[in-house]
Amino acid sequence: MMSEIALPLFGHETAQKKFLKARDGGRLHHAWIIEGPSGIGKSRFAIRLAAMLLGAKPAGPDVAAASIDDPVMQKITSSGHPDLKHVQRGLNDKGNLKQDISVEQIRELNGFFSLKPALGGWRVGILDALDEMNANGRNALLKTLEEPPARAILFLISHGTVPVLATIRSRCQTLRLNTLSDEDTLRALKAQNSETPEQTATLVKGRPGRAEELTGTKVLAAAHAARSLLKAFPKPNDATLATAIQAAAEDETSFAVFADEIMSWVGEKANDAPHWATVWFELQRTVAAQRNLHMTPVQAASKLVTGLQSGAAKG
Repeated sequence: MMSEIALPLFGHETAQKKFLKARDGGRLHHAWIIEGPSGIGKSRFAIRLAAMLLGAKPAGPDVAAASIDDPVMQKITSSGHPDLKHVQRGLNDKGNLKQDISVEQIRELNGFFSLKPALGGWRVGILDALDEMNANGRNALLKTLEEPPARAILFLISHGTVPVLATIRSRCQTLRLNTLSDEDTLRALKAQNSETPEQTATLVKGRPGRAEELTGTKVLAAAHAARSLLKAFPKPNDATLATAIQAAAEDETSFAVFADEIMSWVGEKANDAPHWATVWFELQRTVAAQRNLHMTPVQAASKLVTGLQSGAAKG
């Protein structure tokens, strides 16, 4: 009987094969950017590769799939492996996530890499994520990238919400992870014991890691409002417009789901009508402005609706 996999992963076979080819060919670079949208398993992907490098044994044909009983994997999942450092945003005095990964955390990471592996193998760092670093942290990170120690590897996760500096990207290899297929999304949601995997799959759009945050009452209302608005285009009535903006403005997550529905619809329209591509880029600027807190959800939702109306007016 096959042992239960500690961190099952769905999809991303191409990216893993690229990494394994480099390892098996003796060309394993010291730093890898793992990039792609949030919620597709980038952190899990990195942890599995780290476990493999640190000696976890595969429980089947997938060499990066260790069982929950593997002693190396047990140390990793309990945050107790001395040769793995996973850097994420810390908590403030109120118990909330800090806005950035601090420069002090990056200096600790640099210090971690200055030491020899405690167990005689690799030292592995996971920076989760580049998007959540400030300028001082990025500058401190360059120290390790420019002077990589032997038998050390660093995985840098990027959600793509903030451009990766050229000085960082040029010193790394890149593994691009994409949104999951419909089949893999359903498999992942069922593995998460989702009560309504088919319905949830329509919301997460290939990003099953976002299932929990995207299934609340407000979020579902925002998704429904966006679809009702799009169904009524090009001439939605005032009530439909008001309902859509109100639902999107409930909170940050509601706006994100609303925006995803709008952006997907506009993206499909752009395949047939070039002017919608221009609309898409304009709407994307609005989404980015809201994400960077330069605009409230209600302001951003109103601008998205205005952009839709502008696009419809052009045919």
